Amino acid sequence: MSYFQFKSEQKINATMQEVWQFISSPNNLKKITPPYMGFEVVTKGLSEKMYPGMIIGYKVSPLAGIKLNWLTEITHVQEGVYFVDEQRVGPYSIWHHQHKIEPFENGVLMTDIVTYKPPFGWLGNLLNSLVIKNKLAEIFTFRTKTIDKLFNS
Repeated sequence: MSYFQFKSEQKINATMQEVWQFISSPNNLKKITPPYMGFEVVTKGLSEKMYPGMIIGYKVSPLAGIKLNWLTEITHVQEGVYFVDEQRVGPYSIWHHQHKIEPFENGVLMTDIVTYKPPFGWLGNLLNSLVIKNKLAEIFTFRTKTIDKLFNS
């Protein structure tokens, strides 16, 4: 069984509180996801802030316009510091995403660590090397640019 890890770091010119307010709100997820993915939060009546046990349902089209259902659970939250979302239903065999912020020079260092296992065994591993890891990098590049526009302009 192969597991993979993707890591992204970004320096943000803002306060810890400003960054936390933005990243811990499920309502901001669509803003930091590339439009071509057709990302849509389908869970109604979500809280403004993530909390442990929160379940969030999405529709997303990561490849070829194919709509997928994705359900994540917020499993850990340390207010103002980090949270973890884990896939419960979706395209991966395992998806564990850590979102962490910490003070850094005159702002905040935001770190995302995604640990994942594609489905389909060896075929999933091949798809990771050909498509998935590049798609993750593309998504996080979009996220970085969007957050730069929001906070670093």
